[in-house]
Amino acid sequence: MKMHDNPTIALVGPGAIGATVAASLHEAGRTPALFGRTAHDHLDVRFDGGQIRVPGPVQTNPACIETTFDLVFVAVKTTQIEAASTWLSALCGEKTVICVLQNGVEQKSQFATYVPQHRVLPSVVWFPAQREADASVWLRGKPRLTLPDTRAAQTVVTALRGTRCSVDVTEDFISIAWRKLLQNAVAGLMVLTGRRAGMYSRSDRTPVARVSKGMH
Repeated sequence: MKMHDNPTIALVGPGAIGATVAASLHEAGRTPALFGRTAHDHLDVRFDGGQIRVPGPVQTNPACIETTFDLVFVAVKTTQIEAASTWLSALCGEKTVICVLQNGVEQKSQFATYVPQHRVLPSVVWFPAQREADASVWLRGKPRLTLPDTRAAQTVVTALRGTRCSVDVTEDFISIAWRKLLQNAVAGLMVLTGRRAGMYSRSDRTPVARVSKGMH
């Protein structure tokens, strides 16, 4: 796989996670092409002390794509993979790296129906970002990705080098992916109870969190 000093970049799914990565790239002068279900003129990502506006548009018609890209970030939920497959067909060439911005341990198998597994680069996403009512994204921490130590990962490392989104590369990616998945399982208790992280300071919440981790 030939490395590019300035890979051409596309991003599918400019939600909270996707918009954060797009903003990090744009801030460093590497604005990605944006694709998704809903048209937007731009993306706004807010954080303590500032805001980044990523110019659009967010394109919504795969049939209008006329070129392929070196690197495609895919930031969709598991339930949206099939719908996103039409973008992959349009955006990806034979050597395109497909970086899946989706926590879990089954990214390669989930995308195998649509693209060769060796072109799929899984990631672990380490940052809190949420979509606001005005469609902006609120980034509440420093963004970071963890990738497996492969040749394909170097394309992402190159793309995000010097941006606010740092990248870690590890040989033991599966263990880290499982650890993050378990953390997400425990965090899900906040969603179920409608409470913030302070709930875990209560002694009666610790056994519940342990059970949640054990079930996953």
